[in-house]
Amino acid sequence: MKVTVGSALCAAFLFGSTIAAELDPIVIKGNKFFYKTNGTQFFIKGVAYQEDTSRGKTLDEVPREYIDPLADAAGCKRDIPYLKELGTNTIRVYSIDPTADHDDCMEQLQEAGIYVVSDLSEPSLSINRDSPAWNDALYERYTAVVDSLQKYPNVLGFFAGNEVTNNATNTPASAYVKAAVRDMKAYIKEKGYRSIPVGYATNDDADIRVPIAQYFNCDTEEDSIDFWGYNIYSWCGRDSSFQKSGYDVRTKEFEKYSKPVFFAEYGCNEVRPREFGDVEALYGSQMTSVWSGGIVYMYFEEENKYGLVQLDGKSVTRLTDFKNLKSQISKVKPKTIQASSYTPSNTDLEECPAAGKHWDAAVKLPPTPNEQLCKCMTQYAACSASTSVTSEAIATHFSYICGEGGVDCSPISSNGATGEYGLYSMCSPVEQLTWAMNQYFNDQDQDETACDFDGDAKIVSPKMSGTCDKVLDEAESSLPDSTPKTTDSDKSAATINSPAKLGFAVLAAIIGSAFVTLA
Repeated sequence: MKVTVGSALCAAFLFGSTIAAELDPIVIKGNKFFYKTNGTQFFIKGVAYQEDTSRGKTLDEVPREYIDPLADAAGCKRDIPYLKELGTNTIRVYSIDPTADHDDCMEQLQEAGIYVVSDLSEPSLSINRDSPAWNDALYERYTAVVDSLQKYPNVLGFFAGNEVTNNATNTPASAYVKAAVRDMKAYIKEKGYRSIPVGYATNDDADIRVPIAQYFNCDTEEDSIDFWGYNIYSWCGRDSSFQKSGYDVRTKEFEKYSKPVFFAEYGCNEVRPREFGDVEALYGSQMTSVWSGGIVYMYFEEENKYGLVQLDGKSVTRLTDFKNLKSQISKVKPKTIQASSYTPSNTDLEECPAAGKHWDAAVKLPPTPNEQLCKCMTQYAACSASTSVTSEAIATHFSYICGEGGVDCSPISSNGATGEYGLYSMCSPVEQLTWAMNQYFNDQDQDETACDFDGDAKIVSPKMSGTCDKVLDEAESSLPDSTPKTTDSDKSAATINSPAKLGFAVLAAIIGSAFVTLA
């Protein structure tokens, strides 16, 4: 059933109301969200909706399996009535399976008037703050999520990262996330999809909160975020306030920001049960000129004690937090404006933050991953890494080859602080390992014992092709003139008895200090 013009208008004016048909897509103008058709301002009243298997754990402890909430039609049917009871108009999901069928759940959400903001990563395919990379494997994952969800009109946007840089010690990782933002925006445009915005969700770290917001919205529009999510947990208990929580200062910091900002997570639980006193402030006159609402963390009760409901099989029990949030959210009536009468007061990008004590991410970003380049590089190798090699073994082999083994690994290295990225820094860890093993094999005059690596490598016949010649030539030609280039004789030398040097002799113009390992 289609929505009539009259019902659509009613839905727009009734904040958080239910629509029993295709939802009007949300669009951005200036620093605000609007319904596309009728132009009424949209405020997010959200709930984080995913069973959390990783929060508070180290990378090694993060499970590789996750529950895709949008593929669980029965779970959606069970939970949507409770989300509606809370006046929810947006949910945030952190990991989805792009190969799964999401039609049923997305239709249920649409009928309930609920939009979706989805993160693009998943536990085993995300940008690791300690050894960041933006490679072809991550690009494939992120674009697959975009492909999977772009057809639904109630997809509000995508997060290209969540708290990747979380303090001043790992700010170079932001260069890789910003490259992901750039490439996902370009991919959506290239594919001719609806203009779905791409943003980032940051934590509330005192040292980096200002420079990171500047960084992700500086340089060019093409590589800047479309919206900014803020994970904040500073309003704790009934004794807190607009001033004590720091909400007043955060609001001041973003009053001239040119993109929509909202709380991507909020709801401090240091004092329990949570009373959600900040809801009134967030949707009140002190904040709505700057903030576009927020997403409460979270729906499911787990060990971290942030849940709104307790699940027991198919049974759902409302917790005290649920009742308190419902009470607070039912009172708010944020004043909306019409897009037609709104002229953004600031459309300028931020000035990129200078490198210093608390910020050290380069303006120059990693290149867009080129899957064909990486495949061609591996096809020309005479020594190839096993596709089943473990992440631990990859780290061990890199350590030896690029250290004691004497191989110059700069072409597979990258450095987000200096903005130096090797030609093959965009390739996956296994592809990079093939490059390194082949280099070592060639340096050892292709001695058979030099291509074993505890069974993780094997000698193969290079697969020459004119197409790959062209791909590699084009990649090399994009480098500065000072970079050594490959000769035609090198290309014809890729045989078992004559080292496969095409691309391997290339010294990237930009030499990084760290190489990427499999996260």
